[in-house]
Parts: sequence; C-alpha cells; structure tokens
Amino acid sequence: MRVVASLVVTGLALWYILASTDLREAARILGDANLWYAAAAFALMALSVVPMAWRWQLLLRARGIDEPLRWLTRAYFTSYTAGQILPTSIGGDALRIYETARRQPGRGGVVAASVLLERVLGAAATLLLAAAGFLLAIGQYPVGPYLWIEAAFLLATLAAAVLLFTRRARPLLRRGVPLAQRLRVERPVRSVYEAMHAYRGHPRLLAGVTALTVATQAVRILPIWLAGKAVGVELSPRPYYVMGPLLFLVLLVPFTVNGLAVRESFFVSFLGRLGVSSDAALATGFLFFLVNVCLALPGAVILGWEAIRGHPQPRPSSNG
Repeated sequence: MRVVASLVVTGLALWYILASTDLREAARILGDANLWYAAAAFALMALSVVPMAWRWQLLLRARGIDEPLRWLTRAYFTSYTAGQILPTSIGGDALRIYETARRQPGRGGVVAASVLLERVLGAAATLLLAAAGFLLAIGQYPVGPYLWIEAAFLLATLAAAVLLFTRRARPLLRRGVPLAQRLRVERPVRSVYEAMHAYRGHPRLLAGVTALTVATQAVRILPIWLAGKAVGVELSPRPYYVMGPLLFLVLLVPFTVNGLAVRESFFVSFLGRLGVSSDAALATGFLFFLVNVCLALPGAVILGWEAIRGHPQPRPSSNG
C-alpha cells in the first residue's frame, strides 16, 4: 500500500510539473546557472551539519551517552547518503539510529528517542520560522492557501508533543498495546516512548536545543535563496523564509523517495505565486535537489572508505 501510494503521489506531482513547465526551457536555465551561487549553497548546507550534530550530542549526553562530535557529524553525512535511496529524511534517521545503536549495545531505545525527539523539536522550530515568515508575508505575498499546510503540521506537532510528554495521554496510548503486541513491536515502542518521556526532566536542555534548531534552520533556508539566485530568480531572501520552513515540513513526510517530484512541484506552485516563471521555479527546485545530492557525497566517500578498511566494530558501552 505504501508503494502504491508513493507511486500515485509521484505520478500526480510529475503530471503537475509537466503540465506547468517547459522542460527544455528549464534545462536551458539550469545549464546557465551561476556555479558560484550553487557552491555557496552547498557550503552553507555542509557547515550547518555541525550544529545539528552538536544538538544530537547534547540530547544523547543528557541520557548518559557520550559520543564524540566528530563521529556524530560523520553519522549525519552518511544519513544524507541513505536519504538518496530511502524515503526522505526518515531513511537517513533510520541509518543514524542503527549505526549508533550498534556502538551502544542495549541503549537502542535511548538512541532512537534522541533522533525522534530531534525531529519533533525540528518540526516545532520550523513551525516557528514559518509563523515568522507568514508575518513577513502579510500584505506582501499571496501565500494564503499555504496557511492550511502550516496549520496541519502545527496540529500534528502539538498532538505528538501531547502524546510524548503528557502523562494524561498514557491511558489513551494503552489502548494501542494489544495491536503493538500482535505486531510484535510493543517492547521496542515502549522502550523508545519511555526514553523520550524521560526528557521531561530536562526543560532547559529542550529550550536550548529548540533555540539552536531555529538558528540552524534559519541558516539552511539561505541555500534555497542562493539556488534561486543561481538560475536568475531575483527575489530577496524574505519570501524564502515563508517558503523554506514549509518545504522542510513537506519533505519530512515520506511521500516519495528523496522527495522526488514533490519538492519540484512545491517550488513551481509556490514561486509561481510570486511571479516567477514555472520554468525558472522548476530549475530552482532541481538545483536545490542537486545541492542536497552533493551533500550526500561526503557520506558516500566515508561509507566506501569504511567498506575498504572494514566497518568499525561497535565499541563497548560505558553506560552500563
């Protein structure tokens, strides 16, 4: 069912792109792209990985797992590589959980909880940026329909926060235990839930990590603007602070492998409302995709080198 749904979404997105754009013109625009802007976009994306890895390190350390920043940064880059062949960022998260859990025997639930909490806090931070972006857009850009997308993600994030951190939600969650037992996932799901719930005791950490995430996401929006500049889209960064958070939220949902077609159709739809030609909008989206593909190259080199040398063995856990 997931595969069929993914094919349907991909087909609809491709139909929208083909009906709205001239692929030859988009290819010509892309071929004339300014490579300096593209290189700057890649550099910003690559540099932003370090604060993201530090955020993850802080969450792990709060639960008694002390991993070096160098290795966590490496795990982030390899997760980008996995994300090229698995559904969006979810596939990359799965690889991070797997590799880190191998290094921390018996702490898989804590590791998974830290990664999932990153996603929840990331979604919350992105929603804050989206809200700020819409305040900037009032009276400036016709983006009203996208408020519904933001509202849907806001409700989903609030529901996730309630389920994860409110003790009153436990009776509701218990109703799902029989189903989880039948699916043989009750123990790992319980382990992850308990590990995430434990973060209730670290409010200052959660506030600090959220602030760090907001700052990092704000920087990661600039590469989208640079991709537009590279293909001749003359917009200021301001509208991208409306568009960027919504794009990040949409790409969190594993509609297609690596967001294929969904990302590009989003660019055509959003930028088209701002007077950008559909061909230039498609070129912007595809160039941003190429920047993300380049972000996966360091991880591919790392995985290839480790395959030649032999995969590093899991280190004994020092956390009991």
